[in-house]
Amino acid sequence: MPTAYVLINCDLGSEEEILQEIKKLPGVSEVSGVYGVYDIIVKISADTMDKLRETITWHVRRIDKVRSTLTMIVIEGQTGKDKKNQSNMF
Repeated sequence: MPTAYVLINCDLGSEEEILQEIKKLPGVSEVSGVYGVYDIIVKISADTMDKLRETITWHVRRIDKVRSTLTMIVIEGQTGKDKKNQSNMF
């Protein structure tokens, strides 16, 4: 499943408003405010790469007071999850 992490820079003081808007978007599984160069980080997944791009381009980037974004597409098959050993974790 195509997944991306999106780092968001927003207008000062608009973080909470943007967080609430992002939570409503399809495919958003995690959203957090962060300290540093960026203000918010979002994890988004979709059924296809086209749907993922559409969510980021036409929804996240169009939210009022979002100044800029940096998108990192996850390389499928290169995650920290070991599917073979997941059932033996507990």
